[in-house]
Amino acid sequence: MRTLCASTLIGEFFVIGFAGLVAMKGDLSTATVWTVCGIAMLLTVLLCGMLSRPGAVTVGWALQIGLIASGLVVPTMFFLGAVFAGLWWASVHYGRKIDEAKARWAAQGAAASAADAA
Repeated sequence: MRTLCASTLIGEFFVIGFAGLVAMKGDLSTATVWTVCGIAMLLTVLLCGMLSRPGAVTVGWALQIGLIASGLVVPTMFFLGAVFAGLWWASVHYGRKIDEAKARWAAQGAAASAADAA
């Protein structure tokens, strides 16, 4: 799960940065755009480092909700936030399935090694 979630977060980091550049072409001030986008980008990087800790998925959901809510300041973020919330769900959902499969394969490999050793 960590790999998929980290990939999603890194993707968010770059897309939010590019969205900030695009949003500056509108009528929003540079300070407003970079305050919203900068905080979101910082949080994505910090969350990447927290993914192995308990509660990281919950913090990730809080980040996704915050990204959607940041659309109140930078309207482009409504769309991006919704897209990334969907990607976050897929990363968590399918990442857990992958983790379960890896654990099953590891248990089968350990059982086969134990049987060979006996």
